[in-house]
Amino acid sequence: MNNHILSHLPYKSSFRFVDNISLLSEEEVRGDYTLRNDAFFYEDHFEGNPVTPGVILTEIMAQIGLVVLGIFLLLKDTKFNYQDEGSLFPLLTSTDVSFYKIVLPGQKVTVISKKQYFRFGKLKCYVEMLDSSKELVAKGMFSGIIKKIDVKNE
Repeated sequence: MNNHILSHLPYKSSFRFVDNISLLSEEEVRGDYTLRNDAFFYEDHFEGNPVTPGVILTEIMAQIGLVVLGIFLLLKDTKFNYQDEGSLFPLLTSTDVSFYKIVLPGQKVTVISKKQYFRFGKLKCYVEMLDSSKELVAKGMFSGIIKKIDVKNE
């Protein structure tokens, strides 16, 4: 339904943490990601008892809750001239995240983000992550900007 936005994400392969976007509007986004059992970060975190690192949970929240919504808002802006999918560069400027549950390999998480404001190129969102039982895993406030950079082919 809203998965066309995935082709605009600057992340590739092992560092793209978005599987599906189920809701996308100017005010909010909802998407999900299933943690892969063979993800690179489980090898040593923790040996014999893998747990998803908080920094990865934060990244999932940022990619779905901030970057997807930010790119959507930029693409809707008629003043924004989008030419090359490699020309968008997201920058997370601040987070304030609280964690409530651990996430294990193979678990599916859902991210729900509600826009607080989008002005002067800066987006601020309240973001929640839920597990498959709809229990709160993490929540927080995320801010960032998405810069358009000139890609030079040499």
